[in-house]
Amino acid sequence: MGEVLEASDAPRGTRSSRAVVGEFSLGAQAVIVASGGIGGNHELVRRNWPLERLGPTPEFMVAGVPEHVDGLMLGAVAEAGGRVINPDRMWHYTEGLRNWNPVWANHGIRVLPGPSSLWLDPYGRRLPFPHLPGFDTLATLQHITRNRYPYTWFVLNRRVIKKEFALSGSEQNPDLTGRDVRGVLRRVVGGVQAPVQAFMDRGADFVVRPTLPELVRAMNALAGTDWLEPAVVEREVRDRDAQLANAFGKDAQLAAVRAARAYLGDRLVRVAKPHRLLDPAAGPLIAVRLNVLTRKTLGGLETDLQGRVLRQGGEPFPGLYAAGEVAGFGGGGMHGYRALEGTFLGGCVFSGRVAGRAAAAAVV
Repeated sequence: MGEVLEASDAPRGTRSSRAVVGEFSLGAQAVIVASGGIGGNHELVRRNWPLERLGPTPEFMVAGVPEHVDGLMLGAVAEAGGRVINPDRMWHYTEGLRNWNPVWANHGIRVLPGPSSLWLDPYGRRLPFPHLPGFDTLATLQHITRNRYPYTWFVLNRRVIKKEFALSGSEQNPDLTGRDVRGVLRRVVGGVQAPVQAFMDRGADFVVRPTLPELVRAMNALAGTDWLEPAVVEREVRDRDAQLANAFGKDAQLAAVRAARAYLGDRLVRVAKPHRLLDPAAGPLIAVRLNVLTRKTLGGLETDLQGRVLRQGGEPFPGLYAAGEVAGFGGGGMHGYRALEGTFLGGCVFSGRVAGRAAAAAVV
């Protein structure tokens, strides 16, 4: 069954799972559970962390989902006899920021990066290929956690952040959520987007300085360590910049940047023209400390093709259905271990449609 919260684990001020289980036995013809995953409950995330695949659990993480995404309904259904499968399947991000204006406790915002930022480990060394911004999230998470890095860094400049930085969340994209055509067009011709500028000005994980030595000193001060040696960081930045002297350079990241810009949409609104990070005209320099951000649960309540929750023996739980993330986006883990980015909402919609239709047919 995997580890799930039991009734005694319910926080003060919430109904226990036994109270919820009692509701299952009141004679309702159909109950659909759609309570989300466990990403807001870091205790539960740690208990189910896939140590063999990802290595040690990070000491510090930010929460990419609200506190109520706490897994309590998984515990309630399990206590009632439902089956939880694949609890170690998770999807977390590597580019989490502490929100300067939090909506919930430990609120994390994810950077949606373009490909140009230089990604450094806590000691100032460049992450090895293929761990590039915007590439294989799960593989990069595995690299970070297995090396026990408490955080990583992006090093970039104003020209890059203006073109390439976007933030997850509807409140971070008012032009899109508000259907503001002029606002969207400003992404092409304007400066740094207002939500990004707010993080630059107020975010706890941002450092902005005119020169690289000043930037490194400020990065160490922010982290409260002396792990970053100016010479190491300068070597990594200058080695990267030197590759721009030849259009046929062998730097894999710059090759990816050029390939991305072959698509007109990326060239216009998403990927900065290759340039030296130390170009004074592109400054100032910016460093962003990145934290692991908890987000999605890929395992969950096992269901059949009608969205019915299954018991331990495999038979359907009478009148109980599950949809969305609480059911691993469908069936208890339809994505496997390596989900395809951008497909989660579809699983929610589809499993909700299936469970809703089945439940409606059951009560007719």
